[in-house]
Amino acid sequence: MQRKSNFLNITAGLGYVFLYAPIIALIVYSFNASKLVTVWGGWSFKWYVELFKNDQIIDAALLSVKIAFISASLAVVLGTMAGYVLSRFGPFRGKMILSGWITAPLVMPEVITGLSLLLLFVAMEGMFGWPAGRGTGTIIIAHTTFCMAYVAVIVQARLSSLDETLEEAAMDLGAKPSSLFFLVTLPLIMPAVISGWLLSFTLSLDDLVIASFVSGPGNSTLPMVIFSKVRLGVTPEVNALATIMIAIVAIGVIAAMWQMRRQARLLKPE
Repeated sequence: MQRKSNFLNITAGLGYVFLYAPIIALIVYSFNASKLVTVWGGWSFKWYVELFKNDQIIDAALLSVKIAFISASLAVVLGTMAGYVLSRFGPFRGKMILSGWITAPLVMPEVITGLSLLLLFVAMEGMFGWPAGRGTGTIIIAHTTFCMAYVAVIVQARLSSLDETLEEAAMDLGAKPSSLFFLVTLPLIMPAVISGWLLSFTLSLDDLVIASFVSGPGNSTLPMVIFSKVRLGVTPEVNALATIMIAIVAIGVIAAMWQMRRQARLLKPE
């Protein structure tokens, strides 16, 4: 038993080293004074200063946040509607087709999704004149398309485990379908909706492949800018940007854990 415990501890330790050692190295080298990433030249904040002077990266970051916010918000609305229909409307004609359409973006390779959306936008521009070229609008449509699938799956799973007697009781008390959804069902599934929004925001912010297909000149997102820079070699500015993103994520995770523990203490009986 002791040997098994030691083996598990060693395996877990090696796993943590494998996962987090590169991240720690990246953070350390973001404070490197040398222009060469692999050569240590002392501690310095110069690359953080240079990062905030880089208009290309700042504009790309703001564009990515804007696209992620809009795409996540649209995906939450459409995905919640789709998940609600699949979970509450029972068997209906076309349900299998709708379920397949929702599942397809989850298993489809991003290259195929990006190429198909590009061909769709080109065909629509030729027939209807819209969208006029590729840009921010086409990226938002593309991101909403695959993000809503994740939201629909999350919401459908939450609705499947939800006690329907609560909704039936509200209907017995005279609640209309619209009031039932907004006053009873939506508050009960709100954690799933928020989770879907956060996941959609993250997926949109992180997307590179699909955005590369459907974007146009002057509409490069942050992952596209970073990828173009990394192809020519990792620069200290990219390390500084990655460190800032890691810090933001870490603060968010710590805040969420603190809030969960705080709620657990409040709900714990004396």
